[in-house]
Amino acid sequence: MAFNPFDHRGIPLDEQLRNWDQLDVAPVDPDESDPYTKCRIIALNGIEMEATMFSHHFARVCPDLDVRQQLARVRYMEQQQQKVVNWLLPGQASVLETTLSYEQVATDLTAWVARMEPDPYLKAGYQFGLLEDFDHLYRYANLYEMIEHRKAEKVVDQLTEVMPGRPTIQQHRDPMDNVRQPYDRETAAPLSKLHALTIMAAEQQTMNFYNNVGPMYMEPIARQLYQEIGLVEEEHVTHYESMQDPNETWWERLVNHEYNECYLYYSFMQTESDPRLKGIWELHLNMELEHLRIACDLMRRHDGRDPEAMLPHELPEPVTFEPNKEYIREVLATQIDYTTLGTGIVQEAHERFEAMQERINAERPSTETVIEEHRHKFGDEYRLEMEGPHPVPRLRAQPYG
Repeated sequence: MAFNPFDHRGIPLDEQLRNWDQLDVAPVDPDESDPYTKCRIIALNGIEMEATMFSHHFARVCPDLDVRQQLARVRYMEQQQQKVVNWLLPGQASVLETTLSYEQVATDLTAWVARMEPDPYLKAGYQFGLLEDFDHLYRYANLYEMIEHRKAEKVVDQLTEVMPGRPTIQQHRDPMDNVRQPYDRETAAPLSKLHALTIMAAEQQTMNFYNNVGPMYMEPIARQLYQEIGLVEEEHVTHYESMQDPNETWWERLVNHEYNECYLYYSFMQTESDPRLKGIWELHLNMELEHLRIACDLMRRHDGRDPEAMLPHELPEPVTFEPNKEYIREVLATQIDYTTLGTGIVQEAHERFEAMQERINAERPSTETVIEEHRHKFGDEYRLEMEGPHPVPRLRAQPYG
């Protein structure tokens, strides 16, 4: 049955405050839980962090005291939600195991969004980023076996393949070529706006995670790999945030954020395999319905527009974490040699790209070194490939120098 978030008030804001015992949730078991359960946790943590930071940025430019106080009240509840969601991650999982799950999110969530995206230009943007995150999974999987002597299939199961995508060494581009054309707020499909916000938030959270955990490693190759891939994630955040129309008002963006949170909690409530987490997603959905109602009221009062006129009255089909092996192999077979030029995507290398490559790769990059060291230690690189209908070339690390 279709779900209309405007028909539901949810939990009143004054009743949403939780005490420490309620916030102290038990984490999932890393050995027993569905890998996609961890993916849903990571994705929702990114969504909550983006909602919080957006609210902070809005408050910093808003002169109305009443609005800033209302934003603060809602934001506190968003922060409680974020603490619950993020604290569901298992403490016994290593940082590298969690990193593999982050890249599984980036791979399978972006692939799903690319498959569902109605706008061809935006779809091409998601496909472009997909092949780069897919390669990051491969690089981290090799590091995982080198440092922890464990294989990535323990984390990703048989759901996501591990093999080279667009080589990370080729992902460093002139920053101006990471900026895309935005959708048009007046004509874009509502689903396109939700997609853009979702993937931007996920990539932003990944960037922040790598920036924070990378320097905590003692092993030089690990520190270097997190640094290099963390810088690519900066490119990805630029890539995805530029898809959103900068002409959207602050009120419009506030409503879009709250509507998107309703959409994702509803989606994951529908698809979650863990009954306990399903209950948490349902609880948070009922909180977000009230946050959406408040955002809509603020938009009507301060922007003079009815938010229900710009958003669908039925949530789209649920966002789903599912294997995308065939789809990714098809994109690999046709788009692995793509790069960007201005706001477009091209197949041929160009002067700015070559100049950036020459400068940043003047010393051996870690993403190549990690594969070479893995081969030296184990005789070959680590891969996890399943049978698939699309032939994928067995790419080696790029010759260096």
